[in-house]
Amino acid sequence: MNQASQHRQLRVASAQYDISFFNCWDDYRQKITNWVSEAVANGAQLLVFPEYGSMELPSMLGDDVLQDMHRQFAAMQNLWADVQALHQALAAEHQLLILGASFPLLMDDGSYRNRAVLYGPGENGEGCVLGFQDKLMMTRFENEHWQIAATDNIQLIETPFGKVGINICYDSEFPLLANQQVAAGANIILVPSCTDTEAGFYRVRIGCQARALENQCYVIQSATVGKAAWSEAVDINYGQASIYTPVDYGFPANGILAQGEANLPGWVYADLDMAAIESVRNNGQVFNYRDWPLQKKKSLPDG
Repeated sequence: MNQASQHRQLRVASAQYDISFFNCWDDYRQKITNWVSEAVANGAQLLVFPEYGSMELPSMLGDDVLQDMHRQFAAMQNLWADVQALHQALAAEHQLLILGASFPLLMDDGSYRNRAVLYGPGENGEGCVLGFQDKLMMTRFENEHWQIAATDNIQLIETPFGKVGINICYDSEFPLLANQQVAAGANIILVPSCTDTEAGFYRVRIGCQARALENQCYVIQSATVGKAAWSEAVDINYGQASIYTPVDYGFPANGILAQGEANLPGWVYADLDMAAIESVRNNGQVFNYRDWPLQKKKSLPDG
């Protein structure tokens, strides 16, 4: 029996994550530790933090850093190893998976990538990086103001609960990305998001629900929430964490398994039945995922 087939039930926790101001590293460490401990106390096995939740880190780096976005990116690189070590240690201690908040990571060519990393317990009792996804589609703000570079590489991550794909915020609005991950074996798509308007939030939410419907898979959206007036990057956040499902037999009629109250910090929990995904694809009222390739055979008439 392979590893994935041994774990058919999964309790997930999706964060509605508020942006904090820190005086020192220990403040951040304690916040992340408290969030993880709360999710563990509620039985969660997979924790999902949002896009750009890491942009609270510059608060501890001084006023000179806070005055310039690119200076923030550069200064944050000195914290990356500590961020990874903290998440790996927590994943090992509690024997669970953690999708850390995405981080603007400096590449060898001098560009930055918006990277989301999935951490888990390793074989030697220590935590490890199970995999990562760099953002594939850049928003105008990322392109024109932050100069964050996109990647062309779509990743798939092996976990004890099966294969997992990640669509970072705007990525979720483009159907071919998630479809490739699902076609390669993913039954769960994680969507860490950061949106500053209600319209932006709903674009991501609608994309997530469409991806769950057309691929007949679970989609887990996490979000930043609230205001952080001191931050140029994440000063205003409108968000709501949700877990979306296929819209068919055995699932909620509206395709929403769980959702939080908008802009209220905290976890949103749901229990996923991985066997139900296989069942709905084989015995559902409709076969959205199976019928996906039929689109390619349809065309407008000549002339």
